[in-house]
Amino acid sequence: MILVVTPNLAAEECAEVLHQTTSEEVVVAASLREAASLLRSESYLAVVLDQFLLETEPDETETVMRHLGTAIPLQVNLAIIGGARLGREVRAAVQRRRRAEVAARRAAVGTLQCELNGTVTALLLSCELALNVPGLSTAATEKIESAHELVKKLRSQLESTLPGA
Repeated sequence: MILVVTPNLAAEECAEVLHQTTSEEVVVAASLREAASLLRSESYLAVVLDQFLLETEPDETETVMRHLGTAIPLQVNLAIIGGARLGREVRAAVQRRRRAEVAARRAAVGTLQCELNGTVTALLLSCELALNVPGLSTAATEKIESAHELVKKLRSQLESTLPGA
């Protein structure tokens, strides 16, 4: 969802252009106070802020900025920007955000994979060493073998779901 914050009379036209350009639902707020309220209750992909409001209501601007969450803030002068250009700018910002999210996910998955692989290897080694302890009871051997199989299954699952395996 995209939030457009402007008292501009052409707000609905801007919203329609953004909807057509991005295929996202577009919500219009006529004031920064209304925008802050909407930001507290919903999550938005992007927030298009009319520069006029930002310049005339600095206190309300601060409130809106605190409630953006993960939304991309775009400050534009809606009095002079054309609908087509606004659509291009918002679409480009959304695409940049999505690329950044994909890169962040890949990095997080890579880090997680490295951390888990070390732990899984240590568990497998511990199980194998425990199985080699002389005089181990049958019940203990069965439990360690069971844990060993579970850890091998976990390794297999990690290798099949995480990239770079």
